[in-house]
Amino acid sequence: MEFSLHRQLKSQYASVDALQEVKLGSYRIDVVVADQLIEIQHGSLAAIRDKTAQLLKEHAVLIVKPIVARKSILKHKRRGGPVVHKRWSPKRGKPIDLFDELVYLTRVFPHHNLTLEVPLVEIEESRYPGHGRRRRWRTNDFVVEDQRLLRVLETYCFRSAGDLWQLLPKRLPRPFHTGHLADRLRVQRWTAQRIAYCMRKMGAAIEVGKSGNTRLYQRKKAA
Repeated sequence: MEFSLHRQLKSQYASVDALQEVKLGSYRIDVVVADQLIEIQHGSLAAIRDKTAQLLKEHAVLIVKPIVARKSILKHKRRGGPVVHKRWSPKRGKPIDLFDELVYLTRVFPHHNLTLEVPLVEIEESRYPGHGRRRRWRTNDFVVEDQRLLRVLETYCFRSAGDLWQLLPKRLPRPFHTGHLADRLRVQRWTAQRIAYCMRKMGAAIEVGKSGNTRLYQRKKAA
């Protein structure tokens, strides 16, 4: 089921003369503007990795990957029923969360035909109970009815490997290791390792040695 969020983002990226839901070979494209194909992907980028790789052979592609920075949750008594509770979710999406998805695109990005845009969005999510009285003890037992865009807070654009550095701390030791990333970004070490992996595989950073068993990296100079 297509949520309102997807439709709203399609409308924002579609100009007056754009086409929507265009069939191209075995694929369906969200928006076609002039010679650019636009894919709105709220789900995992893994789902469109192979599709994107094929389309890039002959087309310019723009992937729009929203990150939910804030979410207002509306709980309905039943599907289509009245709202019984409203609250803000404590979960806050951050730009650095993009690396959770970039790990699936290490063989696709960067590409001269590919642009990746990441809007930080504020949304409203409608939910209703999903499984009746027998399972009401489960606090997360609900069905998402819809998600609606409230506003776009900020948008990040990536066209090259070097653009990924805008997501990382400006001052890192030279060389740096994943412990430095974890400390400055206030994330777990395994998250920093994923970030370093993406940066290296996508050509934004290079490995320059080791300190004991710890790998050392530095920024790759632009060609």
